[in-house]
Amino acid sequence: MSRAIPHDWPPLVVIVGAPRCGTTSLADYLKRHPAVSFSKPKEPHYFVLNDLSALDDAALKETVTNGYIGRYFLKLRPGLRYLAEGSVSYLYGPERMEPILRLWPDAKFVIAVRDPMKLVPSLHQRHLVQGDETETDFDRAWALIPDRSKGRKVPRSCLDPRLLRYDVAGRLGEQVEAFFAAVGRERCHVVIHDDLVADPAAVYSDLLEFLDLDHDGRTDFSPKRAAQGYRFGWLQRLLKRPPIATSVLAGRKYRQRVVAKPKAKPSPPARKMLELRKRLLRWNMAPAPDARLSKETQERLRAAFVEDVAKLGGLLGRDLSHWLRVRD
Repeated sequence: MSRAIPHDWPPLVVIVGAPRCGTTSLADYLKRHPAVSFSKPKEPHYFVLNDLSALDDAALKETVTNGYIGRYFLKLRPGLRYLAEGSVSYLYGPERMEPILRLWPDAKFVIAVRDPMKLVPSLHQRHLVQGDETETDFDRAWALIPDRSKGRKVPRSCLDPRLLRYDVAGRLGEQVEAFFAAVGRERCHVVIHDDLVADPAAVYSDLLEFLDLDHDGRTDFSPKRAAQGYRFGWLQRLLKRPPIATSVLAGRKYRQRVVAKPKAKPSPPARKMLELRKRLLRWNMAPAPDARLSKETQERLRAAFVEDVAKLGGLLGRDLSHWLRVRD
């Protein structure tokens, strides 16, 4: 690895995943801290969408200045201790973290983990809501993994076929081990979802200690981004993953990620269309479907993840075997 590249940005802290493990709540905690500037949107996915490892130091600094800092961090006020973002895709691409370490050798990473037998069905439902998944039955979506791993039977609306690899998403021991090896265990802070649910105030205090930040007096630890459903899948996909990313149907966060030069401020007609889009999304929202899995499905997931859960427990020094219980 080359020496650090000089710049005047604050240090970077990244919530790298895993998805559906409380990362949105952790991001909300940090974005409200006065010493932190959080990216907009929360998940730029910049360092996995762009392979920057071959760039020399000067080109890397210029590229990240324009394409990352200038695009996602619009308020760099004096006195900041950290820049922060929350791209959950980074956990599954540890080899793409090398440019971050060149630019921020003191970068820190927050990893959230959860029982894969709860994580994977929740992730499937989230992909349905986001428009990346079209198979509403989890068992059938799981059965499609071999085809989708070869690029077959992937919905046109899916941003990245890797999103639909539910087997990979659930192998957190494998992912965490690779991430530790890529960036260094000492740069990582791991949050177990069980702890976040049981005592979020304590989890927040531990996070601030890891970042060497003063407590800001936060007392509201309400969970964020609860599971949700929708009425019509075709409408959800049209609004979340429109065929043309530059169309007025595309939301601000979506355009910010995929459009080469998104407009800073939409025109008055476009603002009206975006407001209509929001109203349609709210109207199309529905309660999340029952997430309970059959015993057969639970046994299938248990067999798929039992060795990996043991690996993760070993890495963290925690007994996680209760994760694998098959419930009625």
